[in-house]
Amino acid sequence: MPPAAGGQPALRERPCAPPRRNPHGMNAQGCLVFELKNDIRELAALSRHVEALGRQAGIPARTLLEVNLALDELFTNIITYGFPQGGEHRIRFHLRADPRRLTIVIEDEGVPFDPVACAPAQAPCPLEERRVGGLGLHLVRNLMDEMSYRRTQGKNVLTLRKRIERQEPPACEAG
Repeated sequence: MPPAAGGQPALRERPCAPPRRNPHGMNAQGCLVFELKNDIRELAALSRHVEALGRQAGIPARTLLEVNLALDELFTNIITYGFPQGGEHRIRFHLRADPRRLTIVIEDEGVPFDPVACAPAQAPCPLEERRVGGLGLHLVRNLMDEMSYRRTQGKNVLTLRKRIERQEPPACEAG
């Protein structure tokens, strides 16, 4: 697979088909597509969409928590830094769940920015010596299993993957 920006292999995914008659837009292939405005108040809607997909796909709560935390950080970064000229813009999300992993593609027409190419956060040091920025992306890298970026047709396209760790329910003990 050819390397993407940042030296990591490009992640190839089929685009999600448009949603059909589902309140949260999930189609029969376990794919959810939606758009949000570049408005911090949309964070609640983002979380609702992730939770809805998680319920329908049977994704464990811990995995959903980690995905929501990563998406919260990335969405906030897009809103904060992606559109310095202001105005209303749309951010598109494609979420695909299969039995073993969750794939998320985020598209925006903001300022070109490759989070994969960003230097990792500094080693632990006193807070007053730490440079500003980078910890959120460090968090995303640690929460997600794979991350790749490309710029295409005037859009930032960030692809994330998260393994779905399905655990067996604990055996009942005779009492």
